[in-house]
Amino acid sequence: MAERPTTNWRRGMAEEAAELAAGTLDPGCAGMAELFPDELLSATDAVLDTFEAELPTLAEADDAQVFAIVERVVLALNAVNESHDGCAFETDERERLCAYIDEALTEQGVDVVALTARRVLGRYELTDQWRDWRTSRRHGPSG
Repeated sequence: MAERPTTNWRRGMAEEAAELAAGTLDPGCAGMAELFPDELLSATDAVLDTFEAELPTLAEADDAQVFAIVERVVLALNAVNESHDGCAFETDERERLCAYIDEALTEQGVDVVALTARRVLGRYELTDQWRDWRTSRRHGPSG
């Protein structure tokens, strides 16, 4: 299974904590714990748990069913983002979440390129129709 973005974020937090403990990182340069509070990670994991539980149903799914699963995960991530003042997911986090959705579908045999092309979308527009977490309110428009 594709690596969850939350796994990567937790790993980054642990690395940062180790650097702080070793004195190799200035505390003023540390920010992972602020970017990824436990509540955000737990809420995001809950959304991804639900998404992953639906993936096995894709073996015989048509385009509408695949897009319905994508819509559900994106709307649930929108809710997580909104519960964190609309700034839970920065550019890197947005890219990782979108890549994770794409990779998870691909691992289940979904041809994402063909799927999106049938809807006259580019591959990386898979989530755009529903995604509210396009730009960050913390750092301005990007990603």
